[in-house]
Amino acid sequence: MIDAYRNLDDAVVATEAARAGADVVRSLFGQRLTRVEKGAGDFATSADIEAERAILGVIRAARPEDAVLGEEGGQHGSAEAERLWLVDPLCGTVNYTVGSMLVAVNVALTGRVAAVADPFTGEVFSTDGETAWVQQHDSAEVRLTPSADSRLVDVNLDPPFPGAPMFRAVDLLAHPAFVERFRPRVVSTTLALAWVAAGKRAAYVTDGGDLSRSVHFAAGIALCRAAGCVVTDIDGTPVGQAGHGLVVAADGATHDLLMSVIHRDGTRARQA
Repeated sequence: MIDAYRNLDDAVVATEAARAGADVVRSLFGQRLTRVEKGAGDFATSADIEAERAILGVIRAARPEDAVLGEEGGQHGSAEAERLWLVDPLCGTVNYTVGSMLVAVNVALTGRVAAVADPFTGEVFSTDGETAWVQQHDSAEVRLTPSADSRLVDVNLDPPFPGAPMFRAVDLLAHPAFVERFRPRVVSTTLALAWVAAGKRAAYVTDGGDLSRSVHFAAGIALCRAAGCVVTDIDGTPVGQAGHGLVVAADGATHDLLMSVIHRDGTRARQA
């Protein structure tokens, strides 16, 4: 099995790792789970930890010289390793613990390759950095095609809001210009990023700092870029250390509309 994993290309490794984590998440759903408090209202469960262990098993077998940064276990491997995998084994832990199936398993190799698995639909959204596709169980791969037709925009409402008072994603929900054109949704997991790439959502907006190397967001960002979405920070600049937050839209027109609302709010905040 180890030799078989080593013969896989990076995109397949990401997909197999995400599937391994999703299998654990699905198998433990609805069971009584040990809760690990992280502080400031954040916590993990034994499902998060077991899913991360399964993901690490695949990556270690396939790429033993690579480093891994896990949401729960931190850094694994050499700090000098040229390649780093970013792992969020259960994005949407709060949803999961209350019986909601809106969760994702995120695996990304920094730079390009990524996979986002939905444990309950069986869908795995993947990219090799050039194209993006979705596969369900053993079905054929289908190319991801973004679309703004739904007019649905997912907004991340989780605190803290580091952009306040200049910008808070939560403020979009009550903005007249936003309500006139879009309908908000709150999934509370980066599964929503995969949905933008797949045409199930028109856009996704979140506050925050540099998300390009975040275990939560790196996989979704890579997926959306490869699918052809417009991906920027909330100032409209490339996602990276100099920026903050994230605006991902199915097309340029949708992105422009969202940015006009965000900038209008920011101008009011500066003048207040």
